[in-house]
Amino acid sequence: MKIKWSILAIFLFTTVLITAQTKNMKTINTIINSVKVKYAPDKRVALFNVEIKKEKKNLILTGETNIPEAKDELMDKINSKKIKVKDEIVLLPDEKLGDKVYGIVNLSVANIRTYPKHPAELATQALLGTIVKVLKHEDGFYLIQTPDEYIAWVDDDGIVTVNRDLLYDWESTPKIIYTKDYGFAYISPDEESQRVSDLVIGDILINIGEEGDYVKVQYPDKRIAFIKKEYTKSLKDWLATAKPTQENIIETAKSFMGIPYLWGGTSAKGMDCSGFTKTVYFLNGVLLDRDASQQVKKGILVDTENGFENLQKGDLLFFGFKGTKEKKERVTHVGIYIGDLEFIHESGRVKINSFDEKRPNFSKFRLEHFIRARRIITSLNKNGIIMIKDSKYYNGEL
Repeated sequence: MKIKWSILAIFLFTTVLITAQTKNMKTINTIINSVKVKYAPDKRVALFNVEIKKEKKNLILTGETNIPEAKDELMDKINSKKIKVKDEIVLLPDEKLGDKVYGIVNLSVANIRTYPKHPAELATQALLGTIVKVLKHEDGFYLIQTPDEYIAWVDDDGIVTVNRDLLYDWESTPKIIYTKDYGFAYISPDEESQRVSDLVIGDILINIGEEGDYVKVQYPDKRIAFIKKEYTKSLKDWLATAKPTQENIIETAKSFMGIPYLWGGTSAKGMDCSGFTKTVYFLNGVLLDRDASQQVKKGILVDTENGFENLQKGDLLFFGFKGTKEKKERVTHVGIYIGDLEFIHESGRVKINSFDEKRPNFSKFRLEHFIRARRIITSLNKNGIIMIKDSKYYNGEL
């Protein structure tokens, strides 16, 4: 009889323990979700991949985040519920990186992918000389965060990893920016000599000196090359003078006419729609967000409720599917208004279309899917718009 009572007691204790653990896990999952919504609502620009697991009698928090404040708040909220958990959350940058938690792009255009495999989807690109944060290393790829805060994977050859001292050396050394759409750097000051690499507009390199009509430059990995001087400009001077006027934006946008569409592209080699607008504004000193669904939240809303008369040259135009009671709004495309009911955008190639049905370049599809417009030019260093010269990635505050 005593044995039966003992078995019953053990059963009841176990049942109570399992019930309590289940309840605690539900509470913790609720806390995890609330913290994620607060600190990492957009997984493209913030990492908070945390989950709760049960191993025998223990509750274990696993996963990773690059937001220390989010982890601290998570633990505080769990502790306030007097729930015991084992903390196995990895805080990025990964300690295995040592002090090399920064990177400098070492290719004319580095391809940055959604996961650490070469066949993975192209998420975005970064230009030569761009400074990035390095979060971890896996299977020959680095997880990085770019100046527009985008988080994705670049292969080992795409960047040179550096510590804070080496990054400061790069930041404090005079540099040039390449100003031609596409070209090459050479092993000697002679266009007939061997090429060191290709180059695209916006690439940045250290300026070592000049030899005749050439600038002698240094890559992040210490390679030395020569570039035609006429295709370069002092980065310091460029940062001081780059300005997104209406005329500058349209001139830059039209310079890319015919460039083919490339999903994830943000360079003169190929662009997607938001890569096009981002690149146009970058070349005029503005650091735009990466995707159209992010860009649509920045700048100032332009009133287009009754037509397009309030639009100004340089305004961003957003297209997609308006929200309904059943479905959320989806912004899927972006272009730049150039005046007279015309806009330039990347759609198959960079081209100009019109909202005027009487014109041969009229786009019924774009007119029907127009959602709204945002003005960037009047929002410099406010309303979510950052000038490159004031970005922490370019002024030594990273």
